[in-house]
Amino acid sequence: MFQLGKTIVSEDILEKDFVCNLTACKGACCVEGEAGAPLEAEETQLLKDIFPIIKPYLRKEGIAAIEQQGTHVENELGELETPLVDGKECAYVTFNKENIALCGIEAAYRDQKIDWKKPISCELYPVRVSKYSQFSAVNYHRWPICDDACTLGKELQTPIYKFVKEALIKKFGKEWYEEVEEIAESRLKPSKK
Repeated sequence: MFQLGKTIVSEDILEKDFVCNLTACKGACCVEGEAGAPLEAEETQLLKDIFPIIKPYLRKEGIAAIEQQGTHVENELGELETPLVDGKECAYVTFNKENIALCGIEAAYRDQKIDWKKPISCELYPVRVSKYSQFSAVNYHRWPICDDACTLGKELQTPIYKFVKEALIKKFGKEWYEEVEEIAESRLKPSKK
């Protein structure tokens, strides 16, 4: 772990490799698990505002779940997240003809219907950010369904921090990211004896 401003960062994001391999996992991170995608408070209003625009991109099951539960839900710990369809996939998930889970929000973004790509927790994955009173912890979330992403990342020699560069900059700023790069590069340099 190392400290960077008001963040405590796991060295795993520098040392572990990761590149999503949708053809292998079929977007399982949007389907598996017991909860929806974590949301930040300001994202809940965004979801309310864009729902009428993204609705045509969603499946009827997702629309029904959102209309019943709301554009976001709050779990028993008071954390905000996306609603699920029958306790399974995220309500904003769509499936292509290869049965790969895709994001309906991101589809609307790509069509330039909205200017928000998707929840930052989704963009950051496999990085998870936990907020505490004095700092935020930036960690690598290991999940067996992402083993193929780890294998592909290793083949392509892409560390996690590079894979989620755009999202890390969006979340913490360009200067923060550049400092992470400097730390990573300094660790790669052979030590002089």
